[in-house]
Amino acid sequence: MRTVALRLGYDGTAYHGWQRQKNAVTVQETLEAALSRLYKEEIHVLGCGRTDAGVHARKYLANYRIDGDVFIPPARLPLALNALLPHDIAVTGACEVPEDFHAVFSCTRKEYTYYIRSGGVRDPFERDRVWFRPERLDLEPMRRAAEGFLGTHDFAAVRSVGTNVKTTVRTVYDYEIRQEGELISFRIAASGFLYNMARAMVGTTVYSALGKLRPEDIPRILAEKDRTLAGPTVPPQGLYMTDVRYPGEAGRLMEG
Repeated sequence: MRTVALRLGYDGTAYHGWQRQKNAVTVQETLEAALSRLYKEEIHVLGCGRTDAGVHARKYLANYRIDGDVFIPPARLPLALNALLPHDIAVTGACEVPEDFHAVFSCTRKEYTYYIRSGGVRDPFERDRVWFRPERLDLEPMRRAAEGFLGTHDFAAVRSVGTNVKTTVRTVYDYEIRQEGELISFRIAASGFLYNMARAMVGTTVYSALGKLRPEDIPRILAEKDRTLAGPTVPPQGLYMTDVRYPGEAGRLMEG
């Protein structure tokens, strides 16, 4: 058996998230269908993370295993697969990786970026890609709140119940908030993310700009592990997976 890693991006608007489901169209099943047509046998892929309905990915990695007798050179895969995929999913690179490679467990760092248009007039073309807030959000308290999330903590206070995990402890390496005109970006890099963790972190950060909590409250909220103390889970359409890091060949693939 040989293992192949794919780098892809997708607009999640039309999909009920990444993970295959019984009664909804997902990115995983759409990619598997294209691979199965290409190889003329059933192919199963493993994705680097579970993105929810409406969430997008600029950089995403998936891997699958295939018998060596039907191996297709990775350089040919993007063109071949994109001819079979819908226009809102694109494979942008591929490489062979060690047989024991795992898209989830081999990952060393993930990054999500959330976009909010703050103030002004909503843009109808951003409806499925940016969250619009009519009030202007003050960056200063949000940046101070973001600092409270940095480091290794139990993030149970900013997760939604949905998937079973052994631990809710994660490490947040960066939480950067930037503004260009009316568009604010919230970039969060961590060792891993719990279910809805990134969206709940953004919602909690926005609450600090609205005066519904103080930036200094973040360490206490995390320490008490009480979801009701944190801010809301913001809508999915503003969220993008923007980076995934790995050692070795997969890491070089994601740098491209």
